[in-house]
Amino acid sequence: MRYVGEIGLDGGPEYRRHWPDQEQVFSRVLELCARAGGRIMTIHSRRAATPVLDALQARPGAGIAILHWFSGTQRELSRAVDLGCWFSTGPAMLAGEKGRSLVMKMPRDRVLTESDGPFAQVDGRAAWPWDADRAVETLAQIWSQPVNEVRRQLLDNLRRLTKSLA
Repeated sequence: MRYVGEIGLDGGPEYRRHWPDQEQVFSRVLELCARAGGRIMTIHSRRAATPVLDALQARPGAGIAILHWFSGTQRELSRAVDLGCWFSTGPAMLAGEKGRSLVMKMPRDRVLTESDGPFAQVDGRAAWPWDADRAVETLAQIWSQPVNEVRRQLLDNLRRLTKSLA
């Protein structure tokens, strides 16, 4: 398998008591990915962007990190970009001002879409995979680009990503 996900750390208060276990498991998965020659990894970093980025920086051979629903600070975003991270965005992330402001600063050639279903909500219900298309429409607004251009960009991104570890 060339893909690993969803891995990472969650710094939410409800998971804080499990923090040492999270760090141990995340570190071990990154180590195994590095030993396997690198993988494309979807990474959770809610309230834990800095420790996630620290772990990625310590294991550069682990592969390509896709930070799912990135919600860190602008400074953490800059660091993630410098580390070569990719970003997946969905309609729920882009519904808020923070998500929109972060995606404006993400390199367009490293953005992908996701639904984050069934955890994320769209119109008061669990998100479905096809709800990711709403993210395309929102990205078109944020980037001031026609929807068809944004779709092309996202498809090009996905193609390039999947070829990167071929």
